[in-house]
Amino acid sequence: MKYIFIGGIPTSGKSFLAEKIAKAKNIAHIDVWREEMGKNPALEPWVNFYWKLNEKEYYKNTSCDKQWENLKNQSEALWPETKRRINKIIESGKPAIFEGVSLLPHLIKKDFNFPGIFLLGKSFEETFERNKKAPRWGKTEELQKTEAESFFFCERIHYKQEAEKFEFKTFEDIDEAEKEILKSF
Repeated sequence: MKYIFIGGIPTSGKSFLAEKIAKAKNIAHIDVWREEMGKNPALEPWVNFYWKLNEKEYYKNTSCDKQWENLKNQSEALWPETKRRINKIIESGKPAIFEGVSLLPHLIKKDFNFPGIFLLGKSFEETFERNKKAPRWGKTEELQKTEAESFFFCERIHYKQEAEKFEFKTFEDIDEAEKEILKSF
């Protein structure tokens, strides 16, 4: 195994697990280049999609299904560049572990044939606590809680359904996910 990916909800431990495995196996850890993509004028609106919205109004007025549709649209808009960069790593022959929220099951399955898993988070409480420590969007604890509710009670359901549809394993427990990934080596 030369390549593997970790997708899933924000705060689920994707970066932590990818870094741990990359270090243990001496492979590259690639966190989907979002910051670099934001410098591209064609991609910037998608990279900064959420930052241009009023978070309180967004969560108040946007259904769970519409939130997932927005996440899918963002991921699909960034996918051609993400795919190009993943292919560049593959062409180099250097082993790597890719991770990020925009690595959606239908995109990975369509264009790549390497294994991966999706982290779903263990509990709402853990999701909320992690989001408070490293907020994604919300500047207040109230908004951080609203974000965590969206991650855990909305995105989580959609990630799980889509991962299972495309035959990827999902995990709530990061230690179990690590064991599964290490089987691939």
